[in-house]
Amino acid sequence: MNKGTVPLHIPDILQLANRMRAPTPFIAVIPARYASTRLPAKALADIGGKPMVVRVAEQAKKSGARAVYIATDHRAVYEAAGMHGVKVLMTRADHASGTDRIAEVATRLKLAPNAIVVNVQGDEPLIEPRLIRAVADKLTKDKTAAMATACHPISNAAEFLNPNAVKVILDAGGAALYFSRSPVPYPRDSLRGQRSASWDLKAKGTRLPKGLPCYRHIGIYAYRASFLKRYAALKPSPMEQFEALEQLRVLWHGYRIAVAVRKDAPQPGVDTPEDLRRVRRVFRAKIDRPRKAR
Repeated sequence: MNKGTVPLHIPDILQLANRMRAPTPFIAVIPARYASTRLPAKALADIGGKPMVVRVAEQAKKSGARAVYIATDHRAVYEAAGMHGVKVLMTRADHASGTDRIAEVATRLKLAPNAIVVNVQGDEPLIEPRLIRAVADKLTKDKTAAMATACHPISNAAEFLNPNAVKVILDAGGAALYFSRSPVPYPRDSLRGQRSASWDLKAKGTRLPKGLPCYRHIGIYAYRASFLKRYAALKPSPMEQFEALEQLRVLWHGYRIAVAVRKDAPQPGVDTPEDLRRVRRVFRAKIDRPRKAR
């Protein structure tokens, strides 16, 4: 042993190891509006005897978040959350986005500047807890990023061309360069000699060029509390207004967004009555499975 070094005893080593693998401390906030164009009162839609937003909160609690809050501007959502024992905050009704609503929550909770806040969409009752934790971990590890989000590889041309499937371009360090509804990066040389019809959404069997680094964005975000306070003052960007993608404002103002890449697509959220029926079938199967096992 070198002169002047302090020996570590077994209890010290174990304590150090526990600190090294300690989970990322973060809170999850679920912005929940009552109004919905395609599915009225979506946040309160019944899924296996509980409102959808409560089902989302239950999944968020499994992620290891230190606390889970529902942030709403509607009394019915507020009361439903309280009835099921979920922490809830009544926020202002004039917020332009869920991020603005979460920024209000961060201010009211007086979070420390370096606190991590994960924005969990209120219409994703099947969201995987590990996805919530993944974006929190990504932001914790990337000290230069203001935000973190997630994506997965795109494997088929129809998804690549679909404007509802938002694409994200990554830099060498795994941070977002740009988000777009357009098919990016565009494989110009790979398309030479192909008929334009082969890239029509209705075309069957169309394959993407091998090695094309195209990823679909997953709509989940983690923020540092200090950035949430700055975000509210950021001027909207021209790209954001044309693409209708709020996260482009962050890039336009020079902030980094770290991106966690997963291998496969997560369970989709609920946007339509058919989506709601699909999710109800999933929960019904979960409830019926233990009964059949008896």
